[in-house]
Formats: sequence, C-alpha cells, structure tokens
Amino acid sequence: MRSSRPRVAIVLALFAVFTASLLAQQSGIPASIQRRRANPRPNIVLIVADDLGWGDVGAYGQDRIRTPNIDRMAREGMKFTAAYAGTTVCAPSRCALMTGRHSGHGRIRSNVQVPLVPDDVTIAETLRAVGYKTFAIGKWAMGWEGTTGHPNRQGFDEFLGFLEQLDAHNYFPPRLWRNGEAFDLQASANGGRGEYAPDLFTIGATNAIRISVEKPFFLYLAPTLPHANNERGTNGMEHPGPGRYAAEPWPLPERGKAEMISRLDDMVGKVLDALRTRQLERDTLVLFTSDNGPHAESGVDPSFHRSSGPFRGIKRDLYEGGIRVPLVAWAPGKIAPGTTNATPVAFWDFLPTLAEIARAPYPKDLDGVSFAQLLRGQPMAKPHEYLYWEVHEKLYGQAVLADGWKGVRLGPGQPLELYELSVDPGETNNVAAAHADVVGKLDGFIRAAANPFVAPTNQAPRPVWMAPGTK
Repeated sequence: MRSSRPRVAIVLALFAVFTASLLAQQSGIPASIQRRRANPRPNIVLIVADDLGWGDVGAYGQDRIRTPNIDRMAREGMKFTAAYAGTTVCAPSRCALMTGRHSGHGRIRSNVQVPLVPDDVTIAETLRAVGYKTFAIGKWAMGWEGTTGHPNRQGFDEFLGFLEQLDAHNYFPPRLWRNGEAFDLQASANGGRGEYAPDLFTIGATNAIRISVEKPFFLYLAPTLPHANNERGTNGMEHPGPGRYAAEPWPLPERGKAEMISRLDDMVGKVLDALRTRQLERDTLVLFTSDNGPHAESGVDPSFHRSSGPFRGIKRDLYEGGIRVPLVAWAPGKIAPGTTNATPVAFWDFLPTLAEIARAPYPKDLDGVSFAQLLRGQPMAKPHEYLYWEVHEKLYGQAVLADGWKGVRLGPGQPLELYELSVDPGETNNVAAAHADVVGKLDGFIRAAANPFVAPTNQAPRPVWMAPGTK
C-alpha cells in the first residue's frame, strides 16, 4: 500500500518515542544502567557500506578522503586486515552476510531478483528469538513487497529504506518503504531533487537507538553510500553539494565519490554519538564493513583514490580488490583498543559470531564459523579450512582461499590461477604451474563448495517503484 502522506519524516517520527528518558526520570537511575541490569545481552549495530573499497578509509591507508569517525573506531577497537565480503556484488554478498551461507550455498547467487524464503534463517530472526528488537534501515535487496524475502518476514520488526537494489541507485528517490508501506518523499520547491535518502537513514538509525531501552537491539544499517546512481552517467556520484571537496582539482566524479564517503563517515559518527548520548557505548558492539570492492561507475576511476589499496581488482572481480573489504569492530571496554587482526573472516561468519555474542541458538549446518574469540583477543576456536566465492555476473567464476593460497577461476573450463598472498598480495604472479599439488587441493575445495541452485517459485512479481525513465 502506498501512503498519500508527503514525507517519510512523518514515519520516522514514530521511532522517536522517548520512553528511556521517562524511565530515568521515574527511577533516578540512568536508563542505560537499568537496561544493563535487566538484560546483559549487548546491543549490536552492523553498518554495511555499498561499494566502499578496502583503501577508501583512512584507517586502511586513504590519505585524501577524510573518514575521522571510522578511523576513530579503528583506534578504539579492532581493525581486520583480511576480512572478505560475501561475493563481488550487492545482493548475493548481503545474502551471505544475513544467512551465514557462502555463495556456493546461498539463496541469492547474483543481482538477478531472487527473494529469501522461510527456510533461510537470518541474523535478525536469530537475535529476535532471544529478545532483541530488530531494525533494518537502508538497502535490503533480498526480497520485495509481497515475497517471503521482505525484511519484515525475515526477522526485522522495523524496516525503512529500499527493498530492491535498482531503486536504491537514486539518492533523491520519489519514495521509500517503511515496513509494508511506500511513502512519498517531498520534492524540492522547483521540482528538482528533494530529500537525500542517506540523511533520512541517519535519522532513522539514531532514533532507533534512542527508543531501544527495555530490550537489547540489533540495528542493521545499510546506507547506499558510495554506490553510483548508474542512470545519471558521470553525474551519478550524488550528494546535496557542493561538498567539502569542491575546491579540489579532481575530476567531478572523484570529488563526488570523496564527498559521499565522508558523508558515510558522518553517518557513522552520528550513530556513535547517539550511543554515547544514551550511555550505551559500553553495552554495544558496532561493526563497520562494505558489501564488496570499489566500483568503476559514473566516471569514477578506482585507481584515482587507490580505492582497492594494494590489491588487484574491483567490484565484480574475484581478485582481492573485489572481495577484501574493511572491517572494524568497536566495543569500548570489551575490545582492546588499537588492535589489528589478520585472521581471514568472511561475511558468512557474521551470523554465528553475533549469535554467540548474543547467546542465541543458530543452525549448525552453516558455512560460517564464529570469530567472537578474535574480538576477545583470542584465536578462533575453529578456523576455516577454506573460504569460497562464486560470481554470476557476466561470466561464472570461482575463487578459493586456504592456508594463504588463493585460487581464481575466471570462467567455466578455465584453468585455476594460483597466488601466494603472503608474498604476492597484489596477485601479480600466477604460480599454478609450479604448484600442481596446491592447485589440486584448491580444486577439491571448489568441487566440495559449489552446489546446484534452484530458485524459489510462487513469489509475487517485483513491483516497479522507480522514477520514470530509470531502469
């Protein structure tokens, strides 16, 4: 159902029921302390950027684009240097994150529209089962209205944002969804651009934090920054403008990308400030990451800002630049500040990790394993034997990582390329011919991980909510 009300801000105001302050006034005890005593399970905030490269963040070597809040998270928490996305593009990567299954077993294998089904157990369902209030804000991409993949049917009490990833290209959209209802946004007075969606997501996220008192909460915040609006050509790096990089002698798309990343950092800062204001920082785990490597869209050259860091490849590539992503964990008093961890972890590890932290039961047949021990400064109890990826964009490809060896197959029938990442992180020297035994071992892992896939049926057709003239 579509509402006639003009602004999603009206809906956002529904979040702002300030029961926390009322409880504090009645008892004289800060609401955060009451909450800690009542329920020791930690709050969890999971922030997933969109097309942010490993090298786009100051903590990972970026020296031109300013990201002070994410950098502060890294100084005060743990920075992972070998964290991997679910795969090389949006929807299947997020599916791996949310369901604990890698792209050889996941429900969603490409950006072709496939919804989650009831058999898919999500992080939100897992946490809600032990008393969490669950919020999803931003980009969903795992099921649209009328399907079993809708976030409200996958464990989220509240949803605000884009259901489908093509709609999410537009930063000044005509409408957003709140739960099962689409709400029009207010256009500017001259009929041009109206409300900037990431700003509304920030409001929704901080309000969700403010109202979450009696229960622990799980906030999945998935802003679209810095994904390009592909339908706007070289003007697709959208922000309200002119931006803090307006005077830089850079190409316009690169200035736009930098501004979008800094606005993403602003959003992270406001979320952390909201936690501090509510005295919840010592009751909350915050994780920040990205869904895949940097894009080369809307006139952006990912080499301009060294967005892939020292790695080869970008979004849609199975080389490290396409799948290795920033991951920062922040939990004052729980995670030792200024720590760096080089243990390989992947998106499908998030479900068992968060379930362990929340003391929640979860399916035992997942591909993911918990890395909660790493957050405590200890080795993983059960490290991966291997990590596996598939990509179904343009041409089917596979990649596998085990014991520092990376195998990449670029297409059906293609030979397996082999790289020793400890000495060749840029994947410049294919050593497959010299290590036939390693190639054979990695090929065996690939055969074990790949699995036939049958798309779910009997789903409602995808509605089109995009503005006229887009695709």
